[in-house]
Amino acid sequence: MAQAPSPRPYVGRFAPSPSGPLHDGSLVAAMASYLDARAHRGAWLLRIEDIDAPRVAAGADRWIMAQLCGLGMHWDGEPVWQTRRHPEYQRAFERLRADGRAYGCACTRRELPVAGPYPGTCRPEARGAKGPVPAHEARSWRFRVDRGLEAFTDRWQGPQSQDVATEVGDFIIRRADDLWAYQLAVVVDDGLQGVTDVVRGADLLDSTARQRQLARALDLPCPRSLHVPLLCDGAGRKLSKQNHAPALDTDHGLECLQRAWRTLGFEPLPARGLGEFWAWAIARWAARFGITPAP
Repeated sequence: MAQAPSPRPYVGRFAPSPSGPLHDGSLVAAMASYLDARAHRGAWLLRIEDIDAPRVAAGADRWIMAQLCGLGMHWDGEPVWQTRRHPEYQRAFERLRADGRAYGCACTRRELPVAGPYPGTCRPEARGAKGPVPAHEARSWRFRVDRGLEAFTDRWQGPQSQDVATEVGDFIIRRADDLWAYQLAVVVDDGLQGVTDVVRGADLLDSTARQRQLARALDLPCPRSLHVPLLCDGAGRKLSKQNHAPALDTDHGLECLQRAWRTLGFEPLPARGLGEFWAWAIARWAARFGITPAP
């Protein structure tokens, strides 16, 4: 049965962190997001998530862009860098504060439990007569989460639910080092860019419930989600730059694409070049997910 079309024109995105070049693991997420956008005849945007400045490697953004082009993956419109969007994050933050959905937190790491949700120590009601943490004393800022289950259906993983309040607690949206937290930046970016579908690795599935709550608090639509399997190394660890995964060798681009394609659960394609690979792969992806693109 064909899936119901998205009520808005499809907009997807690939949002790498420029801490190093793309490797086999990150290509799996890039490929899935690209295929889903092209199968829907939608837009595929590129966003460089460089908001975590200490992790950024000089020149990695341009390297990533060159790798994508070398693999025949071309984005629509101009790329976006998060470090150029601080005013947008500030406006969202101020709105959350004005609505009572964000509050200052003076807790240090030493004062927080090693595991489990944030206990709400700095919630104004928990502080009683002391009142809210004054802004000049706040080490970080937290989002006041809703109680109850946050339920959604992931297009790959199926029905999901999480009680954010009991499993995560109020989470940080502005860090102690004065940087914007990933959760806030990604929600604001997806909203401003009109993203309808978030396609990414399964390691980020746990963030989806938090991001949905933030989106609603900012009156932004919640994108559909599709979280694909991770590529792991021989020790069962997610293949990542931190684990010294080697950069993609785009001189052998078709081999790179076939490896990522197999990780997504497909049989190798009888393609002799990049163009032929993408034509086959887009058609197979559309058939697998019952995608009937808008004319």
